[in-house]
Amino acid sequence: MRLRALLDTDALGLRLLGGEDELDRGVRGVMTTDLRDPSRYLSGGELVLTGLAWRRDADDSEPFVRILVQAGVAALAAGEAELGDVPEDLVTACARHRLPLFAVHESVAFATITEHVVRQVSGERAGDLAAVVDRHRRMMTSGPAGGGPDVVLDLLGSDLDLRAWVLSPTGRLIAGPKVAGPALPAELCAKLAAEHLAATRGGRRGPHRLPAGGTTYSLFPIRSSGRSPQTGRDVRETVLSDWLLAVEADAGDWADERLDLLHGVTQLIAVERDRRDAARTVRRRLAQEVLELVQTGAPPAEIAARLRVAAPVLLPGLGAAPHWQIVVARVEWDGDEIESGPVAQSLLEEVLVDPVATGPEPSDRIAVAHTGDEAIALVPLPAVSAEHDGSESGVLADQLLAAVREPLSAGLDGDGRLTLGVSAAVHSAEGLRGALEEARHARRVAAARTGRVCAAGHQELASHVLLLPFVPDDVRRAFTARLLDPLRDYDRRHRAELIPTLEAFLECDGSWTRCASRLHLHVNTLRYRVGRIEQLTGRDLSRLEDKLDFFLALRMS
Repeated sequence: MRLRALLDTDALGLRLLGGEDELDRGVRGVMTTDLRDPSRYLSGGELVLTGLAWRRDADDSEPFVRILVQAGVAALAAGEAELGDVPEDLVTACARHRLPLFAVHESVAFATITEHVVRQVSGERAGDLAAVVDRHRRMMTSGPAGGGPDVVLDLLGSDLDLRAWVLSPTGRLIAGPKVAGPALPAELCAKLAAEHLAATRGGRRGPHRLPAGGTTYSLFPIRSSGRSPQTGRDVRETVLSDWLLAVEADAGDWADERLDLLHGVTQLIAVERDRRDAARTVRRRLAQEVLELVQTGAPPAEIAARLRVAAPVLLPGLGAAPHWQIVVARVEWDGDEIESGPVAQSLLEEVLVDPVATGPEPSDRIAVAHTGDEAIALVPLPAVSAEHDGSESGVLADQLLAAVREPLSAGLDGDGRLTLGVSAAVHSAEGLRGALEEARHARRVAAARTGRVCAAGHQELASHVLLLPFVPDDVRRAFTARLLDPLRDYDRRHRAELIPTLEAFLECDGSWTRCASRLHLHVNTLRYRVGRIEQLTGRDLSRLEDKLDFFLALRMS
């Protein structure tokens, strides 16, 4: 119960003397004492009742109050029967230590207050303790192995009257209660995910609470095994991949037992999360094998054979060979060297799921590999749906961006970026190399834009980019010579390292600070070199078109 509730009960005869700002403290018990040092009998959270027999003079109040505060008591109530008014030195000491102080009218017995508090607290605790014991037993036997998060959420709803949902970091609804009640709107899911990510990035201690539409939601992180913040890992390594549990209640009013229960629930759901991650191992390996063949220039027949193995795994029961799309993602953080490839991989597996779909099935149809800081997704599309009306099908960059921009921007706020590139659908192994190049170039286009989360699709690329893998060698040589030969000649004469500077500048997506840090240069030195590049080539590296031309020239050289 809360201290505020004591003042609302007239029969207790309590008068507040100080600590009005602390009235939301919870009361876990009650103790009557006149000992000068009652600390060995205190466990924290008590309302301490005293007749002030311990006080001989004004100097006794400060040490007595200090002992109570160190023991973590909720408040002190002093009786007026012995001394009349509560001494001013006690009022001052309580104010100094922010300990709420009540005066108990001489007509009210301490036993009356004790009985009231014990009755209220015991009722709350009995319900919560019974729930903890029984729910933990049932959840451990029927949780992940017997229905996944839905079973756990149903138990919360039926036995504790708590509606709760499991959400992804993008706000996708992974699991929810089956009991009657309004569905959680997609906009609210995105808002809850954004609040959770922002609070986590801000280092705020959970559970996080968010009022929305007249209802307060409490947000609990669901961290996979080994992802506790106490492990010393940078929060940025996991913030974009951890699930969260959203509960339709204000956890600020809960007793510790109920909070413990909810933390237990998140641990059970984390087991299910780990199980699903493990189930993706085969798909990740398939993606890695296919992409290695594509990037090393393997014969199309060999790639096609590997795709025939992947198709039944990703789209079981599909008769015809599917079309394929490539999606490339990169997560970058300013300044620090953080291994973001696994985070980009996990995040891309999530972002490619239809945001209105529930459950794990859609994510089981995506194979994602990662190399360095880049994640590459191999997305299968049933051939019939890709061809049935000639319209745009599969993953669309603008729809992808709209679904994830709000929550992920909150998780990246301040020092991170997510950029995505989407290829067109291809129908054969021969087209995969071009699709991979296309998705990578589209991601570069997205990286040239402003914003924490950016995406670009194949529709936004020029025709020469689409045909890049098939450009004849003599055309490649002519194109690269026009752009790069002036820089190479200058480097030979002056050892100015303009070519390495250009490569680093483009790799850093035009960021002066990141590029200067990578090259161990002062920013002014970097600006001088870029200016020399522009002067020698007649190009402007602040223009997207010129950046792309330089990038293509370097790739083809």
